Amino acid sequence: MSPAEEERSLPLPERWPRASKFALSACAAAVAELVTFPLDLTKTRLQIQGEAAVRRDGAAAGPAVPYRGMLRTAAGIAQEEGVRKLWQGATPAVYRHIVYTGVRMVTYEHLRDSVLGRAEGESFPLWKAVVGGMSAGAIGQFFASPTDLVKVQMQMEGKRKLEGKPLRFRGVHHAFLKILSEGGVRALWAGWVPNVQRAALVNMGDLTTYDSVKHFLLLNTTLVDNSVTHSISSACSGLVAAVLGTPADVVKTRIMNQPRDKQGRGLLYKSSTDCLIQTVQGEGFMSLYKGFIPTWMRMAPWSLVFWLTYEQIRRMCGVTSF
Repeated sequence: MSPAEEERSLPLPERWPRASKFALSACAAAVAELVTFPLDLTKTRLQIQGEAAVRRDGAAAGPAVPYRGMLRTAAGIAQEEGVRKLWQGATPAVYRHIVYTGVRMVTYEHLRDSVLGRAEGESFPLWKAVVGGMSAGAIGQFFASPTDLVKVQMQMEGKRKLEGKPLRFRGVHHAFLKILSEGGVRALWAGWVPNVQRAALVNMGDLTTYDSVKHFLLLNTTLVDNSVTHSISSACSGLVAAVLGTPADVVKTRIMNQPRDKQGRGLLYKSSTDCLIQTVQGEGFMSLYKGFIPTWMRMAPWSLVFWLTYEQIRRMCGVTSF
């Protein structure tokens, strides 16, 4: 058998390992995103409430926001806008995770195994896991930032309708085209700096914690590489990711949702640092943790669904465990 024929006879995961891992992680992320998306919508609405810069500039001429707290916010959306609106913005969110999760997972494994030199069956220094997780998250989020922008803006459409404001978008593709036509290509990356910062912190919590906890348990306890170990590791990763990522997520959401002039410049905030300062000065430090409970309640099941699905898909397709 010639080398070419021998290569064609190999399973797809062995012929195209990175492409296969990208596809498998994207599938697992899409499942997790659809299951937990209503909590993401609730979190976004909570992060916009009481925005000091909006009150100062008089940009919110509509009625006061009637929601307070996670459950009342979710119930209010379902009652006043319809249950289906709990999944408003889910399409760009799935698009985002196909790009974001696919890139970050492939990048992390490449950095971990090829650049940072993790050996199978040996402990992996925490600092190396942190470097790999933050780098992979930042790279993945940079590529996925346009889809995140569209997701955030579409999630706020129901609120605009209740305030008597005209809707901005007819759908996902119209949103992309409108943002592109009004601000150019650069407008699609509005808010990318806090977005990348958040992703780096979240992945330091998610990828780093999951990988570190999982291999610590395998090396130092009687647990084996199964669903129990995966569940414990994902529970830890979801909590750490929520604690580290929520402040940057609040800043990212506000910058992405702010009105812009014809040149694509924000009317409320000059930069992510300016948004951070205005938020803390106008609303207090704890305002950076607005939406923390739904963020955590979403990240915990998201991590659980994603990691269990991802590990099982890898196993079924003949790819080694993460």
